[in-house]
Amino acid sequence: MSGFEVTIVDAESVIAWVKAGKVTVFDVREPEEFAAAHIEGAIPNPLSRFDASLIPTDSPVPVVLHCRSGVRCGHAADRLRASGFQGKINRMAGGIIAWQVAGGPVVSG
Repeated sequence: MSGFEVTIVDAESVIAWVKAGKVTVFDVREPEEFAAAHIEGAIPNPLSRFDASLIPTDSPVPVVLHCRSGVRCGHAADRLRASGFQGKINRMAGGIIAWQVAGGPVVSG
């Protein structure tokens, strides 16, 4: 794949991908937010020290960035673009707030 592509996806779609085990979720919130509640299996990559090299460029499953409400994941996507990332990224609309409203489970710790 060449180029950089960002798609906004709704929480319901991400919930379905997680249930199917066919997604990689990156949480760009800060460590204390992640510890309080996060999507099981999500990989922490806080925006304050965001590491673009952790995001796979050729994932066979969707890659999703999420935050609290959907803003910081946009900044993370901008950082990916600036790093020269080539690939498709999904941003979860509404962040973990929308996830929880849609019935998505969270874990703490």
